[in-house]
Amino acid sequence: MSEEADNLPCPIRIDREGVWHYRGAEMFRREFVNFFYQHLRRDAAGRYVIELPNDRCYVEVEDTAYFVKAVYPQRDGDGVVNNFRIYLCDDTLEDLNPETLYIGAENILYCQVRGGTFPARFTRAAYYQLAMHIEYDEARNVFHLPVNGRTFPLDVGS
Repeated sequence: MSEEADNLPCPIRIDREGVWHYRGAEMFRREFVNFFYQHLRRDAAGRYVIELPNDRCYVEVEDTAYFVKAVYPQRDGDGVVNNFRIYLCDDTLEDLNPETLYIGAENILYCQVRGGTFPARFTRAAYYQLAMHIEYDEARNVFHLPVNGRTFPLDVGS
């Protein structure tokens, strides 16, 4: 594919709430959106691109392409949280990597997903589900998430 073809405008946009649009109209068919998620990549410059066998399309993303919609604590036999599973906007589940949690602009919680390839924004509901497990260390003036006997500080502005 030529460099010129790589720079053609793409009529697909993902808004701040995670809604996909094609030429300004909402894409409401989940099977199409999930197909695009399966082929979504990031290029060396960090741009979002849908890569298909014979086509390539750069996508305008207002914040992030991925959103965490729900958080499920995983407990051991003693009831201690040893892991969190997160439900993503593409209808998949994966383990939360608590080392990647950070608080961005406007106090919005993010993490990395897909093996650290993409940032994901927590929806309000998912944030509240995780917040039930966040603790405050008054001595160090830091919030952290305890998981499996370890504590993971919530970094601000990463």
